[in-house]
Amino acid sequence: MAQIPHKTWLKITAIIIGSFGPVFFLATMPATAEPARFTLDLISWPLDGAQTYDDPTLRFLSALAGGLLAGWGILIWFLSGAAYDAAPEPIRKAVLASILVWFVLDSAGSVASGNASNALFNILILLAAVGPMWWPDRTRALA
Repeated sequence: MAQIPHKTWLKITAIIIGSFGPVFFLATMPATAEPARFTLDLISWPLDGAQTYDDPTLRFLSALAGGLLAGWGILIWFLSGAAYDAAPEPIRKAVLASILVWFVLDSAGSVASGNASNALFNILILLAAVGPMWWPDRTRALA
């Protein structure tokens, strides 16, 4: 199997992160909240319908999270272009660090709030978002 270049993987990472943005933004309106409600129900396993978007404070928090996730995804997408060409290793490290900070805080907060199952889901997202970026791009070093 051919190695997927870091530059391409950054785009995959951007899509993984950014795709959560519209889902949580749409939860700000009761008529379009079901995808986010289901996502919260899934990551706070078991599926029991206990997660709702009835509270206006949760809808507001969802607006903030949706904007941040969409913006973070867009940022990584743009970093995968000329910025990566100019400074591949600093870009790789910055994206990797940002994902690791998300993972630690999100997982610790999930456990502290009684939703430890989300920390397990976070491991899957972490592995998918980071992919081969754990290590420096050896193909660029050889070129």
